[in-house]
Amino acid sequence: MSADVMTQPIDSRDLRNALGRFATGVCIVTTCTAEGQRAALTINSFCSVSLDPPLVAWYLSDRAPSLQAFSESEFFAVHVLTAEQQHLASHFARPSPDKFAIVDDVRPGLGDVPLLDDALACFECRTSAVVPFGDHVMVLGQVERFGYEAKTPLLFHAGKFLEQAPALQP
Repeated sequence: MSADVMTQPIDSRDLRNALGRFATGVCIVTTCTAEGQRAALTINSFCSVSLDPPLVAWYLSDRAPSLQAFSESEFFAVHVLTAEQQHLASHFARPSPDKFAIVDDVRPGLGDVPLLDDALACFECRTSAVVPFGDHVMVLGQVERFGYEAKTPLLFHAGKFLEQAPALQP
């Protein structure tokens, strides 16, 4: 990379293209408000923060319709998706009055948070903090329960889903 590239003004579309070169997993995050309203969305901004205490984080646009639900909820769940769940990733990425309408089996987790079956991994978390950063908020959670399977992950790279990673062994 030349020094000239580093001194140019940052074009947000070009920056997004560059950031898209980093392959990520794909997750659906779910929650339930105190009033019983379920909310969910697809993310690829999930990461481990700490093992002791067990903390994870993910990021949400400050313009997301579900921002209030996630900001006020005591619990949330992160579902790491399998290659077979690409249809769910696409569905939960779009606005919908009832995102759960296409899901056959939803079971209640901590705080009645909706849990999706057949995920590669699922982390049930107590919300620790919701912190604004730029045009997003970081949602930090303490892992209360988790589970995982040996399946092929759904990956996202350069704006497209990939299904090339092998299944992991437990």
